[in-house]
Amino acid sequence: MEAHKTKSLEAIENKMASLDEGSLRYHVLESARNFKSSWINLGRSLYCVLKDKLYKEWGFATFEAYTAKEVGIKKVTAMKLLRSYYFLEKEEPAYLKGDYAESVNTAKLPTYEAVDLLRKAKNKKDIDEEDYSRLKKDVLEHGKDTQEVRKGLTALIRQRKELEPEEAQEKRRLVTLKRLLGSLKSLKQEAEMSHFLPALLIRETGELINKIEKELG
Repeated sequence: MEAHKTKSLEAIENKMASLDEGSLRYHVLESARNFKSSWINLGRSLYCVLKDKLYKEWGFATFEAYTAKEVGIKKVTAMKLLRSYYFLEKEEPAYLKGDYAESVNTAKLPTYEAVDLLRKAKNKKDIDEEDYSRLKKDVLEHGKDTQEVRKGLTALIRQRKELEPEEAQEKRRLVTLKRLLGSLKSLKQEAEMSHFLPALLIRETGELINKIEKELG
């Protein structure tokens, strides 16, 4: 056993030695051992374990107990791995096709943390499609580290928020017009029924209503 190996790695390799090399349980541990370069494999394997509750067959009451005691990773890490892998499977399936580990330079493989940030960016209202596409390229093609991705994401959100005053002003304008439109329609209807206003004024009110409706689109 090499001197630089941690106790965690030693425990994983000792466990692997007692398992069938063709089993999923062995494959999960193998993926955990090669965690840095193949976290996607580990995420995929853990997803299968969780989905089919295989950890129960292996003597663990919960998925968290299995990942902590056998795989050697904390619950928060396991959940990030699962979310990041599932995100790629659902949103970027093309990325998972083929043998990415051999076709992509290991230095350019994205970390699971960076993919998790990409997942969060996908659901942010402050990020448009063009921003997301650029961010995706940084993560999946260029393999930018988590800190760089986080800085880029923060800058994008800040840039979008600087535009919010204009957007907020436009929303207030539309709300005011809709409120005015509703009031005018009610008053026009009441005036027509009561005959309190001259026909010309009622007609002009109708024209104003039409103009406001055009303004609202």
